[in-house]
Amino acid sequence: MPPQRGGRAVAVELLRAAATTEPGRLRIIGAVLALLVLAFGAVAAVEINDRAASANDVVERSQPLSADAAGIYRSLADADAAAASGFLAGPREPRAVHDQYVKDIEEASRLLVKAAANTDTSSASGREITTLNEGLPRYTGLIERARATNRQGLPLGGAYLRYANQQMSGQLLPAAERLYEAETGRLDRDQHSARARPFFSLGIGIVALAVLFWAQRRNYRRTNRVFNHGLLAATAAATVLLLWLAVGHTVARSDLAQADSHGQRSMDVLNRARIDSLKARADENLTVVARGAVLTADGKSDKYETDYTAGMKALGEELAEAAKLAEDTGDTEGGKPVASAAKAVTEWQGRHRTARKADDSGDYDTALEQIIGQKNSTGESFTKVDEALRKALDHEQSDFTRAAEDGRGALGGLPVGAVVLAVLGAVAAIVGVNRRLSEFR
Repeated sequence: MPPQRGGRAVAVELLRAAATTEPGRLRIIGAVLALLVLAFGAVAAVEINDRAASANDVVERSQPLSADAAGIYRSLADADAAAASGFLAGPREPRAVHDQYVKDIEEASRLLVKAAANTDTSSASGREITTLNEGLPRYTGLIERARATNRQGLPLGGAYLRYANQQMSGQLLPAAERLYEAETGRLDRDQHSARARPFFSLGIGIVALAVLFWAQRRNYRRTNRVFNHGLLAATAAATVLLLWLAVGHTVARSDLAQADSHGQRSMDVLNRARIDSLKARADENLTVVARGAVLTADGKSDKYETDYTAGMKALGEELAEAAKLAEDTGDTEGGKPVASAAKAVTEWQGRHRTARKADDSGDYDTALEQIIGQKNSTGESFTKVDEALRKALDHEQSDFTRAAEDGRGALGGLPVGAVVLAVLGAVAAIVGVNRRLSEFR
């Protein structure tokens, strides 16, 4: 009795037998072509769907969260500056200054609620949001104590204000900065993911086209027929998909790169510049409030004046960087408000020196007028700086949104199109091979 063969051995023998005949070879070729085209479409759909999801996150999630984090940072710094300005004005705080403080606190609170709703509490961003939510009520409580004591004409109000500023500069602003850095890092990761080239699907597409061309050449050499309509349709479908994949992702990559270079980089620099200007304004006001009562760690210099000088130096460097970015990208429209801000900073520094001379000589009233007066004051210069930076940020935000949405749009429909074209190509390949097989019946 002959030994029985296993199922695998039988299958191998049948495949070998099929491969020795032309119909068998054609069936194998048809199956390989269909599988290659389907694999090309499936891998392209998966890779592009991943890129499209990342591009969508850039537009809908990570960039808005980064902007909100910057808004929290900016609102807190502005609230601190407004509180110090209101205190300097005396017991009767100007209504506009008080309203600005309230508006900043409400805006920071609103953005914190929004950020908390879109952030995992166990993440780094979530922990910073918790810190801010816990610290903000303490800060506002200290400001209200300072304001109430100042109305009574008691010197203790200045101590409350300085302690509130310590809470802001030592806890709230660092937490807001870390939150901004975390969200900006997530934006960078999403942009990198969206711009990653789909090498795997491109490679499979090239292989599929090469095998399709080989199959058609083989068909021509054996039948002397120039075209097989089914194989030709499969080749056309694979070619369209490969070109769509390459061109679509290249366009998306270019648009997203433009969103980064023309928008996000400039926004990052401008956000930091605006925050440094706000911190410098608060330090300038507190220099007059403290009257030398708070010194640096070495006990040699006024802490707030030292912090003001450092902040203005950083502001100048950031404006120079923003101007260079605008020049490098050819963005003359975005460079105009940056130039205006730089001019106002120079004016601010000159007026600050005049105010310090008056204060150092004992002329407090003149120094106060130079700081918070309606005309020719450092406050007027600060307002010019802030308005110019706001315009620059609005311009860069518009550029970023437009480019990022164009990048996302370039990938739209490609995952579905890849599947449809792959199915059509596979069916066409099978039809073309079957047409050839029918000649053997």
